[in-house]
Amino acid sequence: FLRISQLTSILTRPMNVTDGTEFVLLGLTHHPELQVLLFIFFLLVYVIIIVGNAFIFTMIMIDPLLHTPMYFFLKVLSFLDICYSSVTLPQMLVNFLSEDKRISHTGCATQMFFLLFLGASECFLLAAMAYDRYIAICKPLRYRIIMNKTVCISFTILCWFIGNVVSLLQTLWVFSLPFCGSNQINYLFCDIPPLIKLSCIDTTLYEIHVLKMTSSEGRHRAFSTCSSHIMVVTLYYGSGSLIYLRPNSINVQDSNKVLALMYTTITPMLNPIIYSLRNKEVNGAIKRMMLKRKLFFSKR
Repeated sequence: FLRISQLTSILTRPMNVTDGTEFVLLGLTHHPELQVLLFIFFLLVYVIIIVGNAFIFTMIMIDPLLHTPMYFFLKVLSFLDICYSSVTLPQMLVNFLSEDKRISHTGCATQMFFLLFLGASECFLLAAMAYDRYIAICKPLRYRIIMNKTVCISFTILCWFIGNVVSLLQTLWVFSLPFCGSNQINYLFCDIPPLIKLSCIDTTLYEIHVLKMTSSEGRHRAFSTCSSHIMVVTLYYGSGSLIYLRPNSINVQDSNKVLALMYTTITPMLNPIIYSLRNKEVNGAIKRMMLKRKLFFSKR
């Protein structure tokens, strides 16, 4: 990864905000009576994310029939989803039950860095998965040659590297802005849109820049996986784009919070379900795993 000495120097200098060293995350609602219900709901969501993605990851690791390029990327996606949701959900759960919703300057920047790093890495990984499906459909006879192990690992490392660069540059830019006035972040976690609202300078040029930046049996099986991938891409890119590519002039804060929950919690929770229920190979692996477990306990 890149050296972050510049980021460290920015994080350790004082800010021109009311508190000086801390932000306050206002969260999802101001009604205390809903906090416990929200805590229970999102705790359940977090457990489903961890268990579901860990199950997919483990199943792909131990089943030799799933040692293919497509499932290699799916394994990496499951790992990213676990890490991605863990960046925001634990802090959200604590805030639901605590009156102290403060987060330090360094903690906010760290959360933003890993949120952007994992989010960008997942975006590029989904693109790599789409390329994998393109090769499987258009060049099925050369699929195993083109998408060999070295290529898959190289794609994964490249996704992580680009994600790291994008995250580092974005975090450095946001925390180099002069913050003034209130230190309250009307959001669920530290992210770019709510933080630049606290800035003293006009960020219109940044918004315009972002808007300009933003594409036989074997063949039948390859096509069948595309529908699952399209569903995941639509959920992830769709909700994220509505937040990051929408100018501040038409931002609706409450709707942004809902969209943020979509790509940070709902999508990681649905990924294992989407890829397993609509996939014969995964269903077959589940049956083989259950059969092995049944045989193991019957021998005992």
